[in-house]
Amino acid sequence: MDCKTHICVRNLSLSYGRTPALKNVSVDIPDRQITAIIGPSGCGKSTLLKCFNRLIDSDEEVRVSGSVLVDGEDVLDPRTEVTHIRKKMGLLFQRPYPLPMSIYDNVAYGPRIHGVRDRRTLDSIVERRLKESSLWNEVKDRLNEPATRLSIGQQQRLCLARGLAVEPDIILADEPSSALDPASSQRIEQRFLELKETYTIVIVTHILRQARRLADRVVFLYLGELIEEGPADEFFSHPKERLTEDYISGTIS
Repeated sequence: MDCKTHICVRNLSLSYGRTPALKNVSVDIPDRQITAIIGPSGCGKSTLLKCFNRLIDSDEEVRVSGSVLVDGEDVLDPRTEVTHIRKKMGLLFQRPYPLPMSIYDNVAYGPRIHGVRDRRTLDSIVERRLKESSLWNEVKDRLNEPATRLSIGQQQRLCLARGLAVEPDIILADEPSSALDPASSQRIEQRFLELKETYTIVIVTHILRQARRLADRVVFLYLGELIEEGPADEFFSHPKERLTEDYISGTIS
């Protein structure tokens, strides 16, 4: 299936001080598919994800070269406006971080930041995004309650709704189910499978079973280097590199 490239990474190298984290990585992330970035702990998975929306800017020790093009715009160019880039990307972390406010205000927060003030419009956004996140039926009668009263699994879906409320094109997820129970993890995975019809989704995961279930495409990093990438079916059934085969089989971890 031919899909256009949404994120284009070219010759990306990154170090924290003198410690290299990514080494000359080049990869294309296709539009409206789920791309799973896999590899052992400390191999550069989360670092690569952070490059996509410039979260690396928070570390003064970072040294980076190469390019990350999103819709043809170089994210790493110092002249690129960071807020504009981040609006294109919803982000889920390992643990959910709901804002210290109501369920409703969590989802309405982003639209309000971007100038939406009309109550009916906000009501519509909140309902739509909570439905997209498969949370509406569970919270529609308690929207004014603090978000912290929700279960961890519900909080993660609320954070997904909050990210979708700013109308991104891309969803970035860094180990989004690692802190969840199996049932909550399954709900998040199901939402991703449905949302890929509309969004480009990039997920970092150390769980190979999850990558097999979700991914259309897989990117395998090892010690900061891109070892292999390609369609998920081919990647898992016919790996081209011995290191990939060893990682899939559990010989290395």
